[in-house]
Amino acid sequence: MHVAKNFNAELDGLLLYYSILELIKETVLVSLATIVPLLISIAFFTLAERKIMASIQRRRGPNVVGMWGLLQPFADGLKALIKELLIPYQANRFLFIIAPCITFILSIINWAFMPFSYAEVVSDMSYGLLYIYAVSSLSVYGIILAG
Repeated sequence: MHVAKNFNAELDGLLLYYSILELIKETVLVSLATIVPLLISIAFFTLAERKIMASIQRRRGPNVVGMWGLLQPFADGLKALIKELLIPYQANRFLFIIAPCITFILSIINWAFMPFSYAEVVSDMSYGLLYIYAVSSLSVYGIILAG
C-alpha cells in the first residue's frame, strides 16, 4: 500500500509536469504565431515605405535582391543579425545592450491585447486599452537608457 501511494504521488507529479510543459508549449506557439507575422509585415511595410520614398524622389528604390526587390526585407534582417556588435568605450555595457531589448519587448507585449478578429484575441482584459497605454509609456525608458 505504501508503494501505491508513492506511485500515485509520482504519477500526479508527472502529470503536473506534462501539463506545465503543454502550457509552455502552447504559450510559445501562440507567441510565435503572433510575433513572426508581425515582424514579417513590418519588414514589408518598410519595403513599401522605401519604394514609395524612391518613387517620390524619382529613383528606382530597392530592386536588387529578388524579383522587384521582394527579398530585400529578408536581406536586411540577415544583415542585422550578423552585424558586428560595437560597444562604445566608456558606455555602460549592460545598459547599452539591454536598452533596445527593453524597447523591443515592450512593443511586442502590446500586441497581446490587440484583437485579431471579433472572437480572437491572445489575452482578454477588461482594461486592455489602459494596459496598452501603460506599457507604451514604459517604452520611453528603453529610449532614455539608449542615450
